Amino acid sequence: MKKSVRLYIDGTVQGVFFRGFIKENAERQDVKGFVRNLEDGRVEVFLEGETDKVDKMIEICQNGPKHSQIKKVEIKPERFQDFKTFKVLHI
Repeated sequence: MKKSVRLYIDGTVQGVFFRGFIKENAERQDVKGFVRNLEDGRVEVFLEGETDKVDKMIEICQNGPKHSQIKKVEIKPERFQDFKTFKVLHI
């Protein structure tokens, strides 16, 4: 079964290789979507794929890379959009 979610991640998440870390793990899990920094200091992540793989990515996002400090992760269900890849977007 497919699942799509949008995450808003708050904490020390910019300047710590967070986006690259998420992209690398998404590709490893075969999850599609995107990650981008937001102007307010948060990171937005859109994930879609098989339910178990998206759930694993949510767990990865909640922990982050070594130098990140995650304070809050907001998770919103989304409509499946059939992304073909996982990209790092730039504002």
